[in-house]
Amino acid sequence: MATHELFYFDAYVRDFEARVEAVRPDGVVLDQSAFYPRGGGQPSDRGELSAGSSAWPVTSVVRRAGEIVHTVEGAPPDVGAVVHGALDWDYRYRLMRLHTALHALSQVVWRGWGADVTGSNIYDTADRARMDFALEHTRINDIRDAIESHLNAELAAAHDVRVYDLPRAEALQMPDLIRTHINLVPEHVARIRITEIVGLDRQADGGTHVANTREVGRIAIVNAENKGRLNRRLEIAFAP
Repeated sequence: MATHELFYFDAYVRDFEARVEAVRPDGVVLDQSAFYPRGGGQPSDRGELSAGSSAWPVTSVVRRAGEIVHTVEGAPPDVGAVVHGALDWDYRYRLMRLHTALHALSQVVWRGWGADVTGSNIYDTADRARMDFALEHTRINDIRDAIESHLNAELAAAHDVRVYDLPRAEALQMPDLIRTHINLVPEHVARIRITEIVGLDRQADGGTHVANTREVGRIAIVNAENKGRLNRRLEIAFAP
């Protein structure tokens, strides 16, 4: 059976109870989980499963055929056991802040310079992230300061962030919903999950986000590179 994805509905769930549905060589499958599996440029969560006096650190999480598989240290819990899951919340919350910052960044660059996103990634350290843009004929360092200024102004404007899903046909009629250079939404997906920064941005996205852009804090562009003829890379981090 598919794992019920608690993070899909509420990114702020940090503790939960679940039953072990399967134990496999690659990890433990629960009936429900708040652990986000690696995907969409966002690292997987980490944390711990526990039951009584036993505890199993969760070191990585992946999605396979609708099930969320948790890699744990040590001999896994038994099938049928009820366990308590606890996220490493500081780590997850930093990922949420960075992911929301990337969405705001993509809109700032799209609105100001008409550039599609060609790739993005949040680093496993959860202290910085990168985003690449199709921005031919522009040196990224010429506009770096302007981008950083506009980005921080939008984050400080305290936009609410909403997450919902829509039927595929309805979602794809929205202008600029797919900001990536190539549409990465698989054809079999019947309902598309939308992350909307109210008054700023709306994109198809499956990751976790903060509820308001003010939670992100100030962001610094710590590196800017021209990557060949077309791609321009920006790396961001939390400002000191």
